[in-house]
Amino acid sequence: MAPTKKLKHIAVSGNIGAGKTTLSELLSRHYGWKVHYEDTSTNPYLADFYEDMQRWSFNLQIYFLNSRYQQVLNIQKGEDTVIQDRTIYEDAFIFAPNLHEIGLMDTRDFENYKDLFNTMSKQVGAPDLMIYLKSSIETLVKHIDKRGRDYEGSISVDYLKRLNNKYDDWIENYTEGKLLVINADGMDFKNKPEDFASILEMVDAEINGLFQQ
Repeated sequence: MAPTKKLKHIAVSGNIGAGKTTLSELLSRHYGWKVHYEDTSTNPYLADFYEDMQRWSFNLQIYFLNSRYQQVLNIQKGEDTVIQDRTIYEDAFIFAPNLHEIGLMDTRDFENYKDLFNTMSKQVGAPDLMIYLKSSIETLVKHIDKRGRDYEGSISVDYLKRLNNKYDDWIENYTEGKLLVINADGMDFKNKPEDFASILEMVDAEINGLFQQ
């Protein structure tokens, strides 16, 4: 008899303000999973980055890349089922390229970053399930304004639009593993049990599918 596959790594992806942390927390409590958060509270570069993006873009992206790389290594070595708030792919395919394209990361730094990502990505596998929270700009802005983080006050609508376009391109071409796309517009899964229940139905279906392969 073939061994039962163990679900180890679920990831929640999405633009700034999409609701990744909230959904990760809710799913972790419901399923009893551990949660690995995006490192914003102790990140030594984040506030500086939003004050001077060109100066701190490379430092910030390297910090995030290393942080998420370490997270995935720990997930793969451990025995727990873990849900991860944002992924290593988003750094490499969305945030760093966007900074390079708009002139906030020079080509030398960007090429260095890409080489490092390519080396790291060969050593870690994709999540068993990638959950993508697809959100409109209006939803993102509303969430960002509501949580009122000082360092996010300088984020422009144009910046969010560019990121959203890159997210759409990335998800459309994502082939690394199983993918669940959730349209977060009009949803309030934090405060409306019926919205969270509909997400649970979708997640349950994907998880069940993993074990029927």
